[in-house]
Amino acid sequence: MKKKSIVLLVMTLFGIAAFAQEGRVLGYWLTEEGQSQIEIYKKGDYQYYGKIVWLDEPFEEDGSAKLDDENPDRALRSRPLLGLEILKGFSYDASKSEWSGGTIYDPENGRTYSAYMRLDGNNTLRMRGYVMGMRFLGRSTHWTREHRLRE
Repeated sequence: MKKKSIVLLVMTLFGIAAFAQEGRVLGYWLTEEGQSQIEIYKKGDYQYYGKIVWLDEPFEEDGSAKLDDENPDRALRSRPLLGLEILKGFSYDASKSEWSGGTIYDPENGRTYSAYMRLDGNNTLRMRGYVMGMRFLGRSTHWTREHRLRE
């Protein structure tokens, strides 16, 4: 009986620690180039998403909002970049200490990539987008945590 109690306690503590780690990705992140800020948030119980909440240059020269004009779907090219959801469907994998199974959309070229994310300390998010299910065929970037929405 004592052995079962200890096992249950250890499993509970591991579950709490994994849950705490999982939520560390939430918040605001400045992209590597410093041109945009992404808010990562949770939808439902388990999946993480991210949208553009700030742009260094949100307007075109004529004063109109920058649009998703590189999107391969012509019907989506009129969407404003500000508010655009670029991270979709990530889940936390405690065994790898990473968020994976999601996609990242690059509005600069209109392409969507499979991706995974890992924290490097508390304030750096390392991300890799890749193609054809092969993690070595891709591009990496890092984002820096910010503690509030930019204005």
